[in-house]
This record gives sequence, C-alpha cells and structure tokens, in this order.
Amino acid sequence: MSDAELIAAAAAVVRRRLSHKVEIGQVGAAVRGASGTIYPGVCIDAPCGVGFCAEHAAIAAMVTAGETRILAAVALDEAGGVLPPCGRCREFMMLLDTGNAEARILLPGGRAAPLAELCPEHWLAVYRNSR
Repeated sequence: MSDAELIAAAAAVVRRRLSHKVEIGQVGAAVRGASGTIYPGVCIDAPCGVGFCAEHAAIAAMVTAGETRILAAVALDEAGGVLPPCGRCREFMMLLDTGNAEARILLPGGRAAPLAELCPEHWLAVYRNSR
C-alpha cells in the first residue's frame, strides 16, 4: 500500500470540463479506507458557488461503500502537485470517525502528517475526549 498508488488514483481523475460553466477535476483526491481500498474523487466547481471538494467526493464514495475510517489521503492540483486539505475537508474527516485523527495526510514537498496535527485545537479536544 504505497503513496504512489494513492497519488496515481487521484491523478487519474484530474481535469474534465462538463460545460462552459462547470468544471470538474481541477483537484483530484484519493482516500484509502481501513479495508485498503482506494476511493478517488474530484472537485466540482460552478460559478454560483455550488460544488464540493475532491476530498468530499472521495470520502462520499468510501462512505457509500460502508467505510468511515481513513488510513491515508491525498489531493492533487491539475499539474500533479500535492495540496493539503482545506479546513472544511479536515473537519469533515474528523467528524466521520475519531480514528481519522490518525489518518496519514500527504502534504507538499514529500511530507506527511497525521490529520490531528493539521486540525485546530477544538478538534483535538473532541478527539481526545472521545477515546
């Protein structure tokens, strides 16, 4: 279960245009569930503000398959650069399963960190109080 597999799954879904107003895939993401299955997802951007992050799409696929625990996650921009998850995505991951605080999040520069290290103190307190 390598980082390269996770990155390849995210890269495979980057960049498609649905119409002159809606783009998908400016960001591609992939999460590895506790089963080891990799779930890819893309962002959907529309000019009216309706849409969602690639991480949300990947997590939705994982939850649909019956999993909530994330072992690792990555997001890529259209050039293949690794992006950290936004605050909304970090919070979403923490809400799904307290074990996700330990999820390995791939970061720019070949780095990685547990999700808990990327979250505000509030979420760390929630995590600590749930154990």
